[in-house]
Amino acid sequence: MELSDLARLFAEARRQTGHDEYVVVGSLCALGILQRGRVPPRMLMSIDVDCYTRRYPGRIFELRQTLGEGSAFEAAHGYYLDPVSPDLPTLPAQWEHRLIQVPLGEGLTAFFLDPNDAAVSKYARGEPRDREWIRAGLAAGLLSAPVIESRLRDTVFLDDEERSRAWNAFAEDRKG
Repeated sequence: MELSDLARLFAEARRQTGHDEYVVVGSLCALGILQRGRVPPRMLMSIDVDCYTRRYPGRIFELRQTLGEGSAFEAAHGYYLDPVSPDLPTLPAQWEHRLIQVPLGEGLTAFFLDPNDAAVSKYARGEPRDREWIRAGLAAGLLSAPVIESRLRDTVFLDDEERSRAWNAFAEDRKG
């Protein structure tokens, strides 16, 4: 996945909704740090763009049929929009203030979740592919264990089980 792919997707989304600002919260938030250097391929493998419209997050769900999984857009381009609510991921306090703004051209703007914040969410979820994403980011120096640890402390988890899962996974990855 590349920024030009997002520009294509969001241009079509704008055509359908009139919105020109999108927040990317899933694995592809790594696209927001391309300017810092090479992003490991493992961090860019996803074909679903977890996102919402910035000003009116609920509008993103209107695009599920035309740009979502199984749509003609996916068939033509090999990736799709996965509409999410900003309330879906477990994230640390103040995450909104750390969004990375990237102009995509033609008046489109993407706001990418800071990858360290995404790592917190991925630890909370605990899926193997999420752990691979985190490990790739840590190995490449694009994620910071001390930053993730600090943000884990600033996170309100859904319950004790989610908190324990996140902290245990982080401890495993920190040991290497």
